[in-house]
Amino acid sequence: MFSADKTVSGVLSGLDLFVGGPIQHAIRPDGFTVALQETIQLALSTLGGHGAHLFSAHTVEEFGDRTAHYTPEQVAARDLRWMSKCDVFVPVLPVGADGVLMRTDGTHVELGWATALGRPIVLLTRQPVVESASHLLKGLPVIGDVQLLDIDRFARSPFLLVECVLRATQRQREAVLSSRLAVHA
Repeated sequence: MFSADKTVSGVLSGLDLFVGGPIQHAIRPDGFTVALQETIQLALSTLGGHGAHLFSAHTVEEFGDRTAHYTPEQVAARDLRWMSKCDVFVPVLPVGADGVLMRTDGTHVELGWATALGRPIVLLTRQPVVESASHLLKGLPVIGDVQLLDIDRFARSPFLLVECVLRATQRQREAVLSSRLAVHA
């Protein structure tokens, strides 16, 4: 696993990524859902390890330990600010042992924001998308810039997430390079 404070490569340098997923419905009496925490930590360390700047409520709220310290208004304002600043939204939508998508109202709101703001989305969830997912979630790739990455494939090969982010930002990175070349011409 990559360390978030140690850059393996800078291929994602200059990119702001918002990593989201369930928090409130992932907090159990014995703590945060372990498998989800491990998946989100792997996503954060993989992306951060390749130079990305990360926005993450899971980090700020310490995987639920500090969630109660924030008001709903603070969370909504913070997350909308992050969505407005990010280059790519990376939501993690886990599926429980019962085959049902874990409830995550906030992440679904963020998916709407990302789509409305034209942000590319790299969605980490089971593939094919489970039957319990809403029609809106299943239909999102038709109207938004959405790449689907199977959560189990990601766990086996974390660099797949980096590749998806690079594909999602290819046009943006080419435009930046083109403008830099024009300045030096």
